[in-house]
Amino acid sequence: MPIIAGVDIGNATTEVALARVEDGSVDFISSSIAYTTGIKGTLQNVTGVRRALSLALEQAGWPHEDFKRIDIIRLNKAAPVIGDVAMETITETIITESTMIGHNPSTPGGVGIGVGRTISIYDLEKTKPEDPVVVVIPESVSFEEAANMINLALSRGIAVNGVICQSDDGVLIANRINKTIPIVDEVKAIDRVPLGMQCCVEVAPPGRSVELLSNPYGIATIFGLSSDETRQIVPVAKALIGNRSAVVIRTPLGEVKERRIPAGELYILGPTGKRSINIDEGAEAIMEIVDANWPITDIFGQPGTNVGGMMERVRKTMSELTGLPLGEIHIKDLLAVDTMVPQRVVGGLAEEFAMETGVALAVMVEAQELPMQKLASAIESDMGVKVEIGGVEAEMAVLGALTTPGTDAPLAVLDLGAGSTDASLLRSNGQVELIHLAGAGNMVNTIISSELGIDDMELVENIKEHPLCKVESVFHVRLEDGTVRFFEKPLAPELFGRVALMIKEDFLSPILLDTSIEKIRDVRRKAKKEVFVTNALRALKRVAPAQNIRLIDFVVLVGGSALDFEIPSMITEELAKYSVVAGRGNIRGSLGPRNAVATGLVLSSAGRKAL
Repeated sequence: MPIIAGVDIGNATTEVALARVEDGSVDFISSSIAYTTGIKGTLQNVTGVRRALSLALEQAGWPHEDFKRIDIIRLNKAAPVIGDVAMETITETIITESTMIGHNPSTPGGVGIGVGRTISIYDLEKTKPEDPVVVVIPESVSFEEAANMINLALSRGIAVNGVICQSDDGVLIANRINKTIPIVDEVKAIDRVPLGMQCCVEVAPPGRSVELLSNPYGIATIFGLSSDETRQIVPVAKALIGNRSAVVIRTPLGEVKERRIPAGELYILGPTGKRSINIDEGAEAIMEIVDANWPITDIFGQPGTNVGGMMERVRKTMSELTGLPLGEIHIKDLLAVDTMVPQRVVGGLAEEFAMETGVALAVMVEAQELPMQKLASAIESDMGVKVEIGGVEAEMAVLGALTTPGTDAPLAVLDLGAGSTDASLLRSNGQVELIHLAGAGNMVNTIISSELGIDDMELVENIKEHPLCKVESVFHVRLEDGTVRFFEKPLAPELFGRVALMIKEDFLSPILLDTSIEKIRDVRRKAKKEVFVTNALRALKRVAPAQNIRLIDFVVLVGGSALDFEIPSMITEELAKYSVVAGRGNIRGSLGPRNAVATGLVLSSAGRKAL
């Protein structure tokens, strides 16, 4: 019996279904999955296809890379697509007339509010008693020396009202001086703290956050600011909200320059012509323009802005990978989501960031031509096996999804991937509709990374994929749903009091962030809902008869993101409002949501049809 390999090259993974096919009968032997190499539909895919086929052969009990056992390799017919995500800031943090330190060290010293002129600790001897001061201490001065020098100054009647120090010595100094004053430590750029300037230091009691310096009117009161100056100081106050300690220093006019960068405009081409919208109008307004101008012909960004650069970067990347000219590459969809973006604060001395309102953008690019035949020829040459282009990907996805027990037409397939959300609809007359939409797993990662301020993308991926818990003792944790779980063996001491991820039943991974379990959970769920639930509704509306989702009976979720522990239930719950049966697919009754297109390619080779 001939052996057929169905190969589905996706944006993130390449899946294989291996089967014996003869006279319409299909006997599946094995299946496999490997990471896609390069952009879907380009020659870089050959390595990923080779790896996936090798794994399928091994699972069938045959030698690794014994490709001669395969009679035909069938590829999915699809245009190469590329998704990209960027954060475009709606507002920029701007500071004039002030320098701030608000990096929130874990162990500030003392408590209270102190106002005075900044001086070096070496200048304490020259200070007059009637001159209130805030002492600046470099790390070359030990905590014992600093405490002795401050106590000596206090004994002379000098008003030492606060301390800014470079080392992690806040508590050590506070315990050794004869006056309770606020001390902010761990200020790495101590040499950039301006001396001789009016300064306010605030340290809140344990469990509290600063109140005076997180209030623009409080800062105005301390420094005697005018209404215009108070308006300019708002970003300072916003950046200090939630901190236990903070410092604000008023600097001379013009020392910290004001700088503005336009957010940029989007130009959306469609049936109603060219529509434009500024990024600073927010995600809802952007998506209204996208929906009103559907189907989209192309999208451009305003030259000289971040959003314009993003659009052109995506086009250039696609052109280089496919060999197609820029003129034949078009952005066909865009998803915008309101989010919070950490922006570096101008004038900060400890790498301060303020959370500003922003827009996350995901775009989808499709090339007009289908270079799949070039890829097929490259695979055939590399492996010495006949390669043919199978059916359209949408039809193959439906054919594979129909192997999920309990399904029937009219049936829609939602392929939840990494770069895009794709929908296929099999209508009662056998016609299949298809749509590719921008935004999927990668966009969720970007939003989580931004809102939680995490640069480690492996940690971001784990936060997306695993539930949270709070370690309350060495023998028990409280899960994010409030339930308690006990362990027979004691947990590692470094986990105590930490928020952690339940990677496995018996393995916890701590999240080294000063962030509550509630906030992490809310950010994760919000990102998934605004990307996947939004795109599920958008996609189904596009392919449904008369754009009415209620006319669809069954929705099968496939793809990598359909394996997520909460995305399928979110979509199922939302689609229940439309009386639609929706859930995670189970391809061939055993593979879960994976392998739908690869399975469909094998079935179509045997003459199987959806209807």
